[in-house]
Amino acid sequence: MAEADAPVMRGGSFYGAVQQRREQCDAIFTDLQHSSARRLPEHAHELPFFAVLLAGDYSERYGHQHKQFGPFSVSFRPAAVPHQDEIGPRGVRFFEIEIRPSWRRRIQDCSGSLDTARDDYNGGEMLWLAMKLFRETRGQEESDLCLGSLLAELVGCVARLPRESARDAPQWLSRVVDKLKNEYCERLTLEELAREAGVHPVHLSRIFRRCNGEGIGEYVHRLRIRSACEQMLTPRKSLAEISLETGFADQSHFTRVFRRITGMSPGAFRKLVTPRVEYAFAAD
Repeated sequence: MAEADAPVMRGGSFYGAVQQRREQCDAIFTDLQHSSARRLPEHAHELPFFAVLLAGDYSERYGHQHKQFGPFSVSFRPAAVPHQDEIGPRGVRFFEIEIRPSWRRRIQDCSGSLDTARDDYNGGEMLWLAMKLFRETRGQEESDLCLGSLLAELVGCVARLPRESARDAPQWLSRVVDKLKNEYCERLTLEELAREAGVHPVHLSRIFRRCNGEGIGEYVHRLRIRSACEQMLTPRKSLAEISLETGFADQSHFTRVFRRITGMSPGAFRKLVTPRVEYAFAAD
């Protein structure tokens, strides 16, 4: 439970300016903004929640850890755990998803738990499910079935136990993953990655999928699309420029991959996250 001197925020309550709040499917969806830099008091939340950072930068002291977050990162925090946030100089915009106790009961029925914090800095499944929820909650009358199914997938991401195979991952796999995270915009080849690992390309591909749950190409595409989303916050940068800078062969390829991962076109995504900005270039 939270420490006695850390106030507990009730469901739907946050520091900052609430732009929109909606409750549906035993969850509270909040569009939240801070316009300038500030350090927030230490506090806890009554409900477990996901926080999607849509713009700006902030840092968090959580337990014994000090973490930094940039745009299009997402975190999950259990209920009643004290933490302290510091808003960066540009301010921030968050999409917050709080989940009511009924979700904990559902997860317990599946032998799952919502007691472990999770972070996604690399454009993983948790981010894209949360962004799909963000898009759906912009509508006026979204069905419980659509929102509920997306919420179930999102909650499942953080309740799922770690893959057993990941515990047995060979040491060389971390070198490959680090190389991908640092050079995902470059034209890497499977042979180059295999040389880094010191294994046969076929063996590399099989072990990577077994330990990460996806292929190397899928992993790189997610990293590129997350980077592209961040670059879209710069209104004077065209989608054609962004597609080339993130390593895609052309804008058509970029658009196809973007739709597959996010469920919408780059132009629609850009209008969603920066609705008040006029662009000098074509949206799609």
